[in-house]
Order: sequence, then structure tokens, then C-alpha cells
Amino acid sequence: MLVAMPIVFIGTPDFAVPSLRRLAADRLEIAAVVTQPDRATGRHRNKLKAPPVKEAALELGLPVLQPPTLRDPDVVAQLRALTPEVMIVVAYGQILRQEILDIPPRGVINVHASLLPKYRGASPIAAAILGADEETGVSIMLMDAGMDTGPVLARRHATITPDDTTGSVSERLADIGAELLGETLPGWLAGRIEAQPQDNSRATVTRLIRKEDGAIDWTLPAVDVWRRVRAYNPWPGAYTALDGEQVTIWRAWPLGTAAGEPPGTTLSMPSGVPVEGGEAAFAVQAGSGALAVLELQRSGRRRVTSAEFSRGTPALIGRKFITPAK
Repeated sequence: MLVAMPIVFIGTPDFAVPSLRRLAADRLEIAAVVTQPDRATGRHRNKLKAPPVKEAALELGLPVLQPPTLRDPDVVAQLRALTPEVMIVVAYGQILRQEILDIPPRGVINVHASLLPKYRGASPIAAAILGADEETGVSIMLMDAGMDTGPVLARRHATITPDDTTGSVSERLADIGAELLGETLPGWLAGRIEAQPQDNSRATVTRLIRKEDGAIDWTLPAVDVWRRVRAYNPWPGAYTALDGEQVTIWRAWPLGTAAGEPPGTTLSMPSGVPVEGGEAAFAVQAGSGALAVLELQRSGRRRVTSAEFSRGTPALIGRKFITPAK
């Protein structure tokens, strides 16, 4: 049983919500929840949407702070006045400066979605899928001034399946991270856990994903395009163009065989070739092999199966998907 110690929780997206709920369920003293400001949404940007962490915090009856930046001296003073014993950061979206890291005596703990030191940085889950990894995990680390370079308190492994996307892995790791945080925090605060330095010689770094990263290059091998379809689901989506209209491919499967047509050409599905995850009505020639398409979406319309798409697109076979300009 922990002695009451004030905690400040800092996080923003859905990934952070299970960790916040775990701390609340463990009846820890959460002095404040810090999250990003509400953001304008809608076609005319005239509606405000609260971050998932804010919605969860209000549901739990916790005080919420939404400063535009943590660099503001008044915000730093406000956090210092809360006298937190420890701060917990889960996917906040801003870099914390040293003046913030120095506030809690027991440090700032981060829940990171990779097995550090592999995949430091902003996009560890997408990087694991793009890297053809069959395993990833969560690390509980003590933050320092570097980018995910601090010593590690705990790690837990998780499998990546061929059907996984960044979205599905993120949901799974969010739950794993919350569980691991709940198990690790009492031991750290009680002095029973020793932080282990990372091996910097094994470190890899990821960068923030941009919208243009989703543009499909059909000259790549089919297996690489397939990994991009999974890594960029749900954002920004792996997209191509047909007759000048953007089309996002949400689910697909790589085929080792192809018809030798120019990359981007739509093909009839070869008979007897297994496809996992559903039925594909057509494939697209890649640089090597072809990509069987399972689910896709025209811009501004709903997602459909490839069979529905084919029925709504006359004479589809033999037409060409174009790589959008970046």
C-alpha cells in the first residue's frame, strides 16, 4: 500500500487513457491531469474536440490543465505548486524541458511503445511494422533531457501479427503499458526498483509521420507496400490515385506472383493464390509481386470491399493507380 503521494499525469491521445484509468483505479492521488488544448474540428473548423485524456479525466472527476505550452513560466510554477512526488507522461505530444523534469523528487516516468533502446522517438509502432518486426512491446522509463534516452524501469513484450496495423497494436500496447505501469510504479516509489541505463549502441530513432508518407509508391515490392498499408492505418492512410481521385487502401495482402504489367496496373486475381484476411476482387502490380486489395475508400466516401469497389468502377482491370505527388 502506497503512502499518499501526489502525482501529475501528462498525456493526450487514446493511447494514454488506459494508464490514467489504471492510476485512478489504484486510488493514487492524482493532483492534476495535463493535456493538450481542445482542437478545432469539422469542415469549417468551428467545433472544438477535447483530447481523449481530458474526457477520461473529467469522467473520473480529476482536475484538468490544458496549457498551450509547458514552456510558460506561470505553467511551470503551477506544476511546481502541486508538489508532485512523481509525474507520469504517456504520449503527451510536447517535449518536456529540464525545468519540468526537475520538479518531482522521484522523477518523470514515461510509458513508451517500444522495447527501448529500439525505436526511440515519435512513431515506434509504425516503425516496428515497417521494419517487419514480429515482436514489439512497452518500456517504462525515467525521462531525461534526451529523446527517450533515460534509464528503463521495466519492459514487456508483445507479438505483432500479419493482420496488425498501427491502430490495433497501439490499442494492445496501451493496455499492456497501463498494466506494466501499475505494477512498476509502487516498486519505484518504494525504492525497490533500480533504473537500468539503455545500451546506446543498439539505439534506433523514429521520426514523426507526415501526411505525404502515406503516398503509395507502386514501384516498391508488394510486401513493402503491404507493410505501409498496415503501418499508416489509421493515419495518414496508404493512398493512391485513380483518374485523379484519391483512393486509400486500408487492408491488403502481398502476392508473390504478378502479371508483369507496369507498376500500379490493376490485375485480375490469380486463381488458387491464398489471401489472408478476406476475399480480394483484384490486385495491383507492384515493383515485384502484386498487392491483393481487400478494403479501400474513395475520397469523401465510405470504406468498401474490393468487390464493391469493382462493381462501382467499370472496366477496372487494366487501369492504373498512380503514385500521388508528394
